[in-house]
Amino acid sequence: MTELEQRLAEFADRVAALPPSEELAAAEELVRDALAELGRGRKRRDGGPQREQKLLRQIFRTMPVPVIVMDPSGTVRRINNETTRLLGSPAGYLIGRGFPLLIESSERAAFRAQLSAALRSEESTTFETRLNHQGRTHTVRLVLSRLRMPGEPQEMVAAVALPTEVQLPEPPDRAQAPDEALFLAAARRHELLSRLTRLLLDEESLREPVALIRAARLLAAETADWVIADILRDGVPHRSAVIAPSAEPVARLQRAVEALPPADAPLVAHVLATQSGLIHEMLTDEGLLGDDLLAQMRAGSLLSVPIRTDDEINGVLTLVRLRDRPPFGLADLGLLEEVALHLGLALRAQRSFQRSSNAADALRSGVLPRTLPDIQGFETAAIYHPGSGLRAIGGEFYDVFPMKGGWGFVIGSAAGRGDEAASVTSLVRNGLRVMSVWERDPGAALRKVNDALVAQHTGLFVMAAAGFVRGRKVRLASAGHHPAALLQPDGGVRFTDGGGVPLGFEEGADPATEELTLAAGETLVLYSDGLVGSRSADGAGYGEDRLTEVLARCANQPPAAVVKAIEEDHRAFTGDRIIDEITVLTLRRAR
Repeated sequence: MTELEQRLAEFADRVAALPPSEELAAAEELVRDALAELGRGRKRRDGGPQREQKLLRQIFRTMPVPVIVMDPSGTVRRINNETTRLLGSPAGYLIGRGFPLLIESSERAAFRAQLSAALRSEESTTFETRLNHQGRTHTVRLVLSRLRMPGEPQEMVAAVALPTEVQLPEPPDRAQAPDEALFLAAARRHELLSRLTRLLLDEESLREPVALIRAARLLAAETADWVIADILRDGVPHRSAVIAPSAEPVARLQRAVEALPPADAPLVAHVLATQSGLIHEMLTDEGLLGDDLLAQMRAGSLLSVPIRTDDEINGVLTLVRLRDRPPFGLADLGLLEEVALHLGLALRAQRSFQRSSNAADALRSGVLPRTLPDIQGFETAAIYHPGSGLRAIGGEFYDVFPMKGGWGFVIGSAAGRGDEAASVTSLVRNGLRVMSVWERDPGAALRKVNDALVAQHTGLFVMAAAGFVRGRKVRLASAGHHPAALLQPDGGVRFTDGGGVPLGFEEGADPATEELTLAAGETLVLYSDGLVGSRSADGAGYGEDRLTEVLARCANQPPAAVVKAIEEDHRAFTGDRIIDEITVLTLRRAR
């Protein structure tokens, strides 16, 4: 009750307490009437507008023509029942979506111009356009009017759609499944993801930093006009790839996109902060990439997702489509999120591979001599190829070293790859050098190296051949290695016995030993399993028979020519597909 009503009531009570009279009765009646009128006025003031609002809402819902209320950006805020009937979608689906997405793509630019005109003018704008939704095409006359509502800070636009023509979809072929289009779209997305996976798992994508640019090119060819990839380095995004439309002269714009720091792009900052993807079916903010790049691109829709693994964010992947193309949808967002996850895993695998490769290179540099020493009375030469396969890291080694009263050599291959194999080969090479100080027989030296390797419990074994040379005599020991080849000056080729137990199998194992006397012009050729065990494209093995033929053609040639001939023949045999490591060591007795 208001203060006035309270005082009037108190006054009425005092009047009622006075002695009765006709004048007092008339005054009391007037006061009571005033109180009643005040009460009725309050009820009208409180309930009247609410009833009017309910009435207006009901009128809006039941209007016999489609009416859409949208904000200045074109986002749908309210629709009536006739709009849902016309478009075939419930209000819950359409509200919050961009109204231009319901307009044929070729007519969207004209709609945006009419919407801007309606917001600037006090008069309504009328124009004809085409709506395309749920398989139906509607030619409508659209009337846009600006709405100014008391108490609302933002103006709205009311759109009345007066259908003039409706094109219904063709009846589906009974023999054709009704969801065939959906199946085809899903199949295309699956095929794109499969192609991307094959691309990222390619060995070259792991060895070289090409995975990102390859993925960007594939996406640009299949599903977008612009593809932009930004990668985090020390927590700061750096622009790593920009793919522009190949059919348009946009080289200057592409350079501008490449030069703009991604940290200045609100879109990149938002995706990194939220760690989630976003989609703009109809772009309304052309500054999302910084400056007015999106306007210069003539961008119509945009997707952006984080490049990530399960536990870290690697960067941001952004796709842009031009205005004359269908906009991105939720299915595209789901596909790109999966693509970005694959890309994040590929980048992590690439970093891991590079770390392993660098470590193996460092270890390999410790087990391969940079140069061969000059040895009086002998010529030497060697080749080593690391191979191109992931398994071809750090397994093979060779060495030539001086020792008391002569010099020694060793060649070997660990039955394993990677950092551990490289460390084991280093142990064998350096251990043999140490043992040569006390042992005059390479077999005894290899036996002690074997016992040390067994004690390490590495689980790896090493096939090795070692020789100690004094004068013309070569004492040769083999621990499971291929037999060495002896090339005669007349072109004849014979092989040593080889054999023995590989190092690391069991304690106390004795290598097979034999003694050779090299005549002038004879060449001892030691080779790894990677050479004779390699295969051609059709699956044929290289083998020792082919090696014999190559050596027979190298009679009286220096060791450097011999290893070059072996190398060239092997390349021809494999078609330059050298998968495994290859090692060849040659020693020739000078005339």
